[in-house]
Amino acid sequence: MAKIREGTEEIEVCPECGSRHLVRDYERGELLCEDCGLVLDDQFIDQGPEWRAFDVEQGEKRARTGAPMTYTIHDKGLSTEISWKNKDSYGKSIPTRNRAQLYRLRKWQRRIRVSNATERNLAFALSELDRMASAMGLPRNVRETAAMIYRKAVNKNLIRGRSIEGVVAASLYAACRQCGVPRTLDEVAGSSRVGRKEIGRTYRFMTRELKLKLMPTKPQDYVQRFCSELKLSGEVQSKAAEILKDASEKELTSGRGPTGVAAAAIYISSIICNERRTQREVADVAGVTEVTIRNRYKELTEKLGIDIVL
Repeated sequence: MAKIREGTEEIEVCPECGSRHLVRDYERGELLCEDCGLVLDDQFIDQGPEWRAFDVEQGEKRARTGAPMTYTIHDKGLSTEISWKNKDSYGKSIPTRNRAQLYRLRKWQRRIRVSNATERNLAFALSELDRMASAMGLPRNVRETAAMIYRKAVNKNLIRGRSIEGVVAASLYAACRQCGVPRTLDEVAGSSRVGRKEIGRTYRFMTRELKLKLMPTKPQDYVQRFCSELKLSGEVQSKAAEILKDASEKELTSGRGPTGVAAAAIYISSIICNERRTQREVADVAGVTEVTIRNRYKELTEKLGIDIVL
C-alpha cells in the first residue's frame, strides 16, 4: 500500500492508479481501490465489536465501554459515576439494608470528582458553557472547541480578575468563528449573563494572549442560517450567495458589518425570487436595523446594476 504525505498527515493511496478512494469490505476483510478494483489488503483486522445488536437497547446492554472522552466535562468524562437508580449491574434491586451504604458511596463519589479549586472552576464553567451552547443550538464540535479554548485560558491563568461567565462566552464566540458557524456578539450576549461589551473585551484579550488566528467573518457565513430562519427556499439562498460573490469581487463588503450585507443580499434575492420578506422581518432575524438594510440595499443595487421592481 502506497502512502503520500500532505502537510503533517500521511494519506493512503492505491499503488496502481494513485487514487485515494479506498473502500473497506468488512464481510471479506479486504481493502479495495474504488477506481481500479485492486485488492490492497485481504487480511485486515476488523476493529469493531465481536457481538451484533439489532436495536439500540440491545447495543447498550452488550456494550462494555463508556462514553468517549470529551473536553466538555471537567474530568473529561473519565471518572466513575454511581447511578441514582438503586439497582446492581444485573438490573436487580439492591436490598433496603444496603441502600444507606450506597447513598454514602454516591455522596462521596460526587465530592471526590471535584477535588480542588481548579476543578471546581472547570466544573462550573463547563456546565455554563453547555447551557449557553444548548440555548444557541450549537453543534457538538463547537462545544468541544470552546471547552478546549477555555482550558487553555485556565492553564495560562487568564481567568484571574475576570468573570467566569465572561470568559466562557468569549470562548464560545471564538469557537463559533473557528468552526465556521459564526454568531454575533449580541446573540452570544443574549444567552449569557454578561454584557456585549465585556464579552468583546475578553475575546480580544484571549485572542491576543492565546494567539488564536481567526479570520474575519464573511457575509456568506450568515446566509444559510438567516434564510432558514426566514423560511426561504434554496433558490433565494443561491441568489443571495451569487449577489455576495459579485459584491466581494467589487469590494463592496469590506469595511461593512457582515450581518448587514448578508441581510441586504437576502432581502434583494427574496424580491427577485418572488418570496418577498419585509425589511422588518429580515432585520429582526439578522439583528440589525432597517436603516442598515436600506443603506446596504441601495449600495448593492446601484453598484451591481440590479433592477428591482418594488
